[in-house]
Amino acid sequence: MKRNKFASVLGRIFVSAILIFLLFYTMLPAVNFHDQNFIIFLIISILIVLVVNFLTYVKNFLSSLGERNRTVVVGQDPITGAPVYGKNPDQPQEPVNLAKPLKYGFILIAGLIAFMAVASVIGIQFFNASRYRDLITITDGDFTEDVAELNMNQIPVVDKDTASRLGSRKLGEMSELVSQFEIQENYTQINYQGMPYRVTPLAYADPIKWLLNQKSGLPAYITVNMVTQDTELVWLESGMKYSPSEYFFRNIYRYLRFSYPTKMFNQVSFEIDDEGTPYWVAPTISYQIGWWNGKDISGAVLVNACTGESQYYPKDQVPQWIDQLYSSDMIIQQLDDNGRFQNGYLNSIFGQKGVRRTTYGYNYLAINDDVYLYTGMSSVTADESNIGFVLVNLRTKETKFYPIPGATEYSAMDSAQGQVQHLKYTATFPLLLNISDRPTYFISLKDAAGLVKMYAFVDVAQYQIVGTGATIDEARKNYRTALNLEEDTLDIPKDEKTVSGTIEAVANVVVSGNTCYYFTLEGDRTVYTAMIQVSEQLPFLKAGDEIGFTYENPEESATATVLSVQSIQTGKNAGDLQPEQEQPLETEKLSETSKALEPAETGEETETEATETEAAEAAANF
Repeated sequence: MKRNKFASVLGRIFVSAILIFLLFYTMLPAVNFHDQNFIIFLIISILIVLVVNFLTYVKNFLSSLGERNRTVVVGQDPITGAPVYGKNPDQPQEPVNLAKPLKYGFILIAGLIAFMAVASVIGIQFFNASRYRDLITITDGDFTEDVAELNMNQIPVVDKDTASRLGSRKLGEMSELVSQFEIQENYTQINYQGMPYRVTPLAYADPIKWLLNQKSGLPAYITVNMVTQDTELVWLESGMKYSPSEYFFRNIYRYLRFSYPTKMFNQVSFEIDDEGTPYWVAPTISYQIGWWNGKDISGAVLVNACTGESQYYPKDQVPQWIDQLYSSDMIIQQLDDNGRFQNGYLNSIFGQKGVRRTTYGYNYLAINDDVYLYTGMSSVTADESNIGFVLVNLRTKETKFYPIPGATEYSAMDSAQGQVQHLKYTATFPLLLNISDRPTYFISLKDAAGLVKMYAFVDVAQYQIVGTGATIDEARKNYRTALNLEEDTLDIPKDEKTVSGTIEAVANVVVSGNTCYYFTLEGDRTVYTAMIQVSEQLPFLKAGDEIGFTYENPEESATATVLSVQSIQTGKNAGDLQPEQEQPLETEKLSETSKALEPAETGEETETEATETEAAEAAANF
């Protein structure tokens, strides 16, 4: 009897342990009382034990119903001598007692629920408004000093959606891969070799494909250059054995949990180091308020995606190449709490003095070797304008606020779309740039197929000032022209040079409604461009004329922009150059020129406007 009872206890323990392990294997909670999932795991585990014991008692009870009456005694009737059958009065009957297990089990569950309630109450915002506000420290910044002006060939034009399209197209080119793998839609933005990139690993297409390929692992990952749109499939000498698409203990989340059972992890991201080695970056969580409120980052575990080697780093010691230690959602939440509780909890509801919030969206900036989150800040009572914007370093959480009032990102998007409303293009979320020391939204305009067709620059302070174009350079030129029309001055540092020489060849085209003149000098291979606004004498320029002018010195470019013209004199070997304003022009020549221009002015004959591509071809002809 005792042996059977002992075996029954062992059986219950074994079944309960198996079920609890499967629960842990599925939930993957941190073995840490600061993790709410661990408390929930304990409650479910207790219920599992109670159910297993209850079912065992029910089974024993049902089986004993038949066994207890099978033991009989045979006697003889004292009068008749006939045999008599009856129950054995000495047969023990063990009572089935479920009260104690249920009692203790429910007491434990009630205790855990009470613990969760108390832990949640001590961390609510009503009691800790100032601590929520101080989760992130914001200092004022200088926009022109902190955000350097980029060359037009350094502006990132690839958003996550475009990167996804480019990555899918690249994988489709690889017939040996497309049938076995798919792209995991991470596309983490990082800085790699001084350029902004989006990177993402491959993933197994389905369990059968995993079974066929899991021995060698994932063979490659994809990089997308956000400036040039160059997309590369990077092959690995040894495949990635650890990823979210793996099963069992090589799944990256399960691998992290069993390697670091007590650590609580935030969102795991995919990054590559300076040598292109793939890593999984798993930030670790610490709570700064109450028991499990005020979530912040304490460090990170780095896992080599190929070998599984891992190491924990405190947050102030993470490698420099890590770009996204803090998740965007966490930063946005902390910024909102900081703006909401500037003057306490009650003020955030009733007076709302000084209360501000983030706008509905964010983007990323690559500054130096780090990735910064950008988002606007607006008053809780204003939806159409920003009071400024913030930049947050996603590796260090250094945060700066720039008090520059202007339009919200969505107002700027509407303004850009309004410029090309006849084309029905859709604007992407803006990227904040420094254009001539002015905060400017840069926006890509896409067609219905999701392809980028145009670009737009929108002034932050005056969002009605918009410059659009089929290329970034064209959009920037039109933006600067729009600023000039608004009587704004641009303080753009230039490396200016003055030169004089003889015109070798000259041509003109119309770009965005303005005539542009291209010319070269004898003995000089540089192509000089001058807009009609530079000098009224440019229409009379011809080969053999002498010219003196100032131009912006090009940086590794075959073209140079003329800023001003000092003198023009017709005819070769004209001697000393005369100032432009003193150069005589014959009345007859002016008359002939006027007659030549009459058809265009009267509308009888108009000059066909060239696109910017034709302008480039004209420059190439030199």
